[in-house]
Amino acid sequence: MNVVVGRCPPFYFRAVPRGLTKSRNVESEQEIERVIAPTLAARGYDVVRIRFGGGATPTLQVMIERSDRGALTVGDCAAASRAVSARLGVEALAAGACTLEISSPGIDRPLVRLGDFDRFSGFEAKVEMAEPLDGRRRFRGRLLGADDGQVRMTVDDRDVSLPYAAIRNAKLVLTEELLAGAGRR
Repeated sequence: MNVVVGRCPPFYFRAVPRGLTKSRNVESEQEIERVIAPTLAARGYDVVRIRFGGGATPTLQVMIERSDRGALTVGDCAAASRAVSARLGVEALAAGACTLEISSPGIDRPLVRLGDFDRFSGFEAKVEMAEPLDGRRRFRGRLLGADDGQVRMTVDDRDVSLPYAAIRNAKLVLTEELLAGAGRR
């Protein structure tokens, strides 16, 4: 079997028109995840994040990882790309052409779900809040986990709790410790 890596054929789905608002974009990402997550799960993959990108031809980025937490290969990405393309085509979510991009979250992965903060407890992370918290929008420190909708971290030698619902972006920081941890997984 030949695997071709690169641009995938366009597929069609709702809500990619120019001028798409951020809130509608998030709704579209959630809708796409609702449609494709079961298909990917049946093939042994979990959705990490879905994002729309702009440009002349919009891009749908689907970030996945293996359910068994093994290393994601190019073959895995190709298989997931075929499955996602077929699923979105069947759903006929029509409106505009888009390029599909399937990728791994990488070592310094985004932290998207509340459980990610528990899973990567002990590692260093950067968190950006949607609104300032105690006069600060950005936090960098060691993850301590999550409890009751709060992400706990040690920042500047003190423990802080950040409301998960108010987090705009979060990701692991690439450190020697993280690289060593990735080798053990």
